[in-house]
Amino acid sequence: MSSHQTVNIVMIEDDEGHARLIEKNIRRAGVNNPIRHFLEGTAALHYLFDAPDGPARNGPALVLLDLNLPDMSGIDILQRMKASDSPLKRTPVVVLTTTDDKVEIERCYDLGANVYITKPVNYETFAQAIRQLGLFLSVIQVPEPEVD
Repeated sequence: MSSHQTVNIVMIEDDEGHARLIEKNIRRAGVNNPIRHFLEGTAALHYLFDAPDGPARNGPALVLLDLNLPDMSGIDILQRMKASDSPLKRTPVVVLTTTDDKVEIERCYDLGANVYITKPVNYETFAQAIRQLGLFLSVIQVPEPEVD
């Protein structure tokens, strides 16, 4: 695949208000990559691993992952993605969550999260954090998924 292939952003966030704020501020930072939004983990996992247009079959992605989902923990998604036999083990994962527990932060990094961001409670602070994330996303390099 070409090194210029578009990197799809997969956002797994059950709070639609947070999702709109995240997308709006990523766009404000100049990132125009496609964003695929999922409200719960089951559908996100299906897309990530099994969908014909999903990252495991169709190229690079970056995942924005909330840990607090209605049907499963984001930790479960992170573990599945970063498993040694996963085609997505090198896919960058940015954890974006309200959880600021040090044990949970360490656990996410131990499982292979690339970035852990605690959602600030204040709207403007949250918006600024997401704009900074957008600037970060505009310059990072994302690897292709592993093909068996």
